[in-house]
Amino acid sequence: MRQWIRLVALTTVAAGLSACVPSYGPGPGYDRNSIEGQWVDPNGIQSSFFSGRFETRTTDTNTLLATGKYTYVNPRLVQIDIRSLVRNTNSRVNCSLVSPTRLNCTSSSGGQFSLTRRLV
Repeated sequence: MRQWIRLVALTTVAAGLSACVPSYGPGPGYDRNSIEGQWVDPNGIQSSFFSGRFETRTTDTNTLLATGKYTYVNPRLVQIDIRSLVRNTNSRVNCSLVSPTRLNCTSSSGGQFSLTRRLV
């Protein structure tokens, strides 16, 4: 009987503690210092970062707008080489991970924009 009470107590404590863990990302195994995953800009354009590959798509028709690759300059700074399929141009963008859910970016021409992590 004593073991049963101890098991119930431990299970209750574990469940209570799991509710205190912050949820920053899309799911289990999420690295809050990584840009891997889905991001969205204020206009609703979706950007995906997976294994060094980058894509941008429209939300309404899922049309591919741009592709590219990214590399980490340091743990909080990422350099993205983008090929725009709309404008038929290449560009480079530097993005800083300022929080687990916010990515501030500056293009090589000086334009600035932010992306917000899309939580799944």
